[in-house]
This record gives sequence, C-alpha cells and structure tokens, in this order.
Amino acid sequence: MPGVGAYAACMAGLRAVKGDRLIGRRLAGGRPVLGICVGMQVLFARGVEHGVETEGCDEWPGVVERLQAPVVPHMGWNTVQAPEGSRMFAGLEDERFYFVHSYGVREWTLVTNDRTRAPLVTWAEHGPAGASDRFVAAVENGPLWATQFHPEKSGDAGAALLRTWVTTLAAG
Repeated sequence: MPGVGAYAACMAGLRAVKGDRLIGRRLAGGRPVLGICVGMQVLFARGVEHGVETEGCDEWPGVVERLQAPVVPHMGWNTVQAPEGSRMFAGLEDERFYFVHSYGVREWTLVTNDRTRAPLVTWAEHGPAGASDRFVAAVENGPLWATQFHPEKSGDAGAALLRTWVTTLAAG
C-alpha cells in the first residue's frame, strides 16, 4: 500500500474500492501486505489530521497524530532504532532512511497473551535534542510489514529493505 497524501483521503479511497476489506482478507490468509508512509498510518486504528478524526483499518491499536517537534514536516534522512530480531532491518541497523511526513504514531500500546506474538516495532526521533518527538518508524507483524519512511526513496538501504521483503515472500 503506497501512501502519499492525507489519512482521511487515503481511507476514503481505500473504502471506495473495498481495499480495507482486501487487506484484512489477505492478512487472514497469511498473505503479505506492505504499507509505506500513509499506507502504514492507515493500518492503525485511527488518525487525526487537521481536526478530522478518521477510522483506519484497525490492524494495530494506535492513533496517528501530528508530530510534536519544532520543525514539521519531518523531511529528510534519519536513522531508526530497530528491535533485536528484526528481519526488516537485518544488516541495515546503522543506515539512514528518507522520511517526509507531519503525522505519525507517537505511542504504542499493545497487549498480547501467550498465544500471540507482539509485532516488532522500530522507532525514530525527529527534532533537536531535548525537543525531539519519538514515533513509530516501522512495524513487522507476520505477513504485515510497514514503514513510515519511503524505502523507494532511501537509496541502497531502501532497496535492500525491499529485497528482504521480497525474499520473505518467496520463503513463504
């Protein structure tokens, strides 16, 4: 799911073609989905942009909201803090990725039980030291992967990340 634009417009477009249902069906069947930028954001429960609250695909709990940093949008290269065991960032732990966004998921609360595995959440920060805002930069959740940044604009590191995702498709 590529993403450019506003949360509400993206969800309206998805719902118009029943894309939200298609995503759910793909995931229920264990088939892969990759969300990029607002394509990741709409996978969360809801988004609030320009005072408009919109329901998302609700694959993960969380609210997409405006970043709280001195300069918004967050535009440019940034590092990420990937969790241990990340397949998405294997070999890319010290790389930089290209971001362009004003909104993100700033808090992650997910309750799991002994039957479910928690998604791997990667974080990034935007803003100067002491005034930065932390947000979800990527999520790995079984066949569902998503990035707030644009791997297609992230040079060799982004190409490597996309190759890794394609490799996971072949692995089944």
